[in-house]
Amino acid sequence: MAATVKIWDPLVRVFHWSLVASFAIAWLSAEEWGDLHEWAGYSAGALIAFRLVWGLVGSRYARFTQFVRSPLTAAAYLRDIVTGRERRYLGHNPAGGLMILALISCMAGLCLTGWLYTTDAFWGVDWVEEIHEALANVLLALVILHVGGVIMAGFRHQENLVRAMVTGRKRAPQAGDATD
Repeated sequence: MAATVKIWDPLVRVFHWSLVASFAIAWLSAEEWGDLHEWAGYSAGALIAFRLVWGLVGSRYARFTQFVRSPLTAAAYLRDIVTGRERRYLGHNPAGGLMILALISCMAGLCLTGWLYTTDAFWGVDWVEEIHEALANVLLALVILHVGGVIMAGFRHQENLVRAMVTGRKRAPQAGDATD
């Protein structure tokens, strides 16, 4: 069995799967179960608030400074994917870091517009509902891209990334892997 190293702490993993559950519940309950939909949205909002704090003070691989890279670095990594030359990262790769920012931003906007729609000032305001629905659809597309990226990276680097997000452990670094 290959040696492994601890990458994602329990709080990152609980956050991740809780956000998955919150979004799934909110998506499935949007038309029929208003209270459940709202509570799933409030849960997602609280999770995003937690993740923003944990991204500043959390463990090494939880911190934004570890995985948020410049757009040029992310673009170069995406070019490397196309040519099959991308490096394996212990934490999130540059494309994954960009995806996390997109997912967090979109979820935050979704939570904000959902909450606005419950206020007296914005109840029944069409543009708020339209933005909320559009953000939900964009977020679903981002989730699909995220899952596709996880599958592709797992295949390319011969690593079960879903299991890593459950256990917190990944294969130990090898020559050529990025550990920063």
